Amino acid sequence: MAPIPTPPTEPGDSPDAYVGLAADRAEHLARERGWSSVRALAPGTIVTMEYRVGRLNFEVRDGRVARAWKG
Repeated sequence: MAPIPTPPTEPGDSPDAYVGLAADRAEHLARERGWSSVRALAPGTIVTMEYRVGRLNFEVRDGRVARAWKG
């Protein structure tokens, strides 16, 4: 039987650190800090509840991050 893989670790920064930043700056900073996947979403966008290790989500309003969360 194959061993259970160990998921990669996520960067240690808080998603709250991105709130208020310009969306393009926030994405660049998140990738610099090691997030493997970054996605910007419009307010009210329907998303699945699937949690993906290493993904950072941004809700973007008027070009700025209004909310950020992992997964």
